[in-house]
Amino acid sequence: MLVSWNSTNQCNMYCDHCYRDAGAKLSDELNTEEAKKLIREIKKAGFHIMIFSGGESIMREDIYELGEFAAKQGLRPVLGTNGTLITSEVARNLKKAGFLAAGVSLDSLDPVKNDNFRKYKDTFLHSVNGMKNLKAAGVPFQVHTTVMDWNVDELEAITDFAIEIGAMAHHVFFLVPTGRAVDIEQEGLRVAEYEQTINRLMEKQKTVAIEIKPTCAPQFLRIADEKGLDMRFSRGCLAGLSYCIISPKGDVQPCAYLDIPLGNVKETPFDEIWRTSEILEELRTQAYKGKCGYCDYIDRCGGCRARAYYYSGGDFMAEDEWCLYKPGGK
Repeated sequence: MLVSWNSTNQCNMYCDHCYRDAGAKLSDELNTEEAKKLIREIKKAGFHIMIFSGGESIMREDIYELGEFAAKQGLRPVLGTNGTLITSEVARNLKKAGFLAAGVSLDSLDPVKNDNFRKYKDTFLHSVNGMKNLKAAGVPFQVHTTVMDWNVDELEAITDFAIEIGAMAHHVFFLVPTGRAVDIEQEGLRVAEYEQTINRLMEKQKTVAIEIKPTCAPQFLRIADEKGLDMRFSRGCLAGLSYCIISPKGDVQPCAYLDIPLGNVKETPFDEIWRTSEILEELRTQAYKGKCGYCDYIDRCGGCRARAYYYSGGDFMAEDEWCLYKPGGK
């Protein structure tokens, strides 16, 4: 079980695809004591991994204190970051605080394309330096890439780069229109290319030792099974089942891209929200509509609930229309 906390809305970038619409710090973000209360409640709810993301998580002044606190509670703290602020000193402090890994964003091997997407000068240079600093400090890291129509042909090369720089994994995020990403929905992959791209990534997985994981593309497990790959993942979409996300100001939602408020941790303990939310209870029935409801991969995939929600006009239990698979040959 893993939970992600957007620890701050503050960010040094203004990326086109940001689901949180990050940039400026919010006035009502959780303070240190509220954050520690949340961490205790996350542990009480039975979670094991806590992702500290953003905005840019490094911009939170108490990030080391909170990471150390999470580790002492028995959680496994990991970091989501754009990497540009990870100096050698920051990397050493992350290691000292007990952060066990980091995910660093890199969307193109072309610095101009990468920087234009991230709206930040020399993003590529600073992100790569951040990776090198993490490696030198002994903090394992993985590369995170958001796939778009303009970088889809680079994915295998980015995997090779991840291997070369010493990453433990390459996670490829498929666009779900949420936040600012709604404005660039047309730059995301269309249905046929979506399936083809997952197939390409799973073919690449056959040839490399590091992990390749398509994210927000739960059909990857069906394709991995078809190719005989032994992946460590048991299920594609985890939203509301063994994963959820918390905003900088404490709002809980089923996943980063399924923007449905379940409650606020300032008003209701997180573990209570996780246990009693009616929306989470409905997601856990797995009583999906359309072909997702009778698919033979219902337990392995589950369809992307956030994508189903967006393209159905608001039904998170709807069929995931971006899947080309026909259950039972129908």
